[in-house]
Amino acid sequence: MSRAAKILAFAGSARESSHNKMLLAIAIEGARAAGAEVTRIDLRDFPMPLMDEDLEAAGGTPEQAGRLKDLFDAHDGLLIACPEYNSSIAPLLKNTIDWVSRPDARRKSVACYTGKVAAILSASPGSLGGIRGLVHVRSILGNIGVLVIPDQIALPRSFESFHTDGTIKDVKMHADVTALGAKLAQVTAQLHP
Repeated sequence: MSRAAKILAFAGSARESSHNKMLLAIAIEGARAAGAEVTRIDLRDFPMPLMDEDLEAAGGTPEQAGRLKDLFDAHDGLLIACPEYNSSIAPLLKNTIDWVSRPDARRKSVACYTGKVAAILSASPGSLGGIRGLVHVRSILGNIGVLVIPDQIALPRSFESFHTDGTIKDVKMHADVTALGAKLAQVTAQLHP
């Protein structure tokens, strides 16, 4: 009998009422229903300076980056809701990826990512649902050793897509988001038995 896949879930947005956080919650339901053990974090709880090698050389790894590295190390998969800023990756998400990728006394460069499995999704008020940003996130993660599953979600017109209870009005889209979480749980369990 294999153990449950351990998935770290977060959105690349600090905004309290973020549509990406709402979308993430639905995907988490799917992952948990498929048997995964999911740890949800809010990047707002891990404030870090902009990645700066001079700052790192002078003071080492920021405490919050160290906490994040430990969390990444403790999980097999990543479930990431990715806001799109000006057709690309959100700065909070990019800064997080960069700090967690840095070597330290216990880890080589990108060690916290190597061999992880990830699913990415996005919600955007625009008509493309953040898909242009997902292209960049997929490329970055792939280049640092993460297997990003082919399935992804881009939810357009997010400002009008959710019911007040956090569910998605489009029943098929809601099911697709849940299925993405489940798929991540299944693939992660297969690759990390």
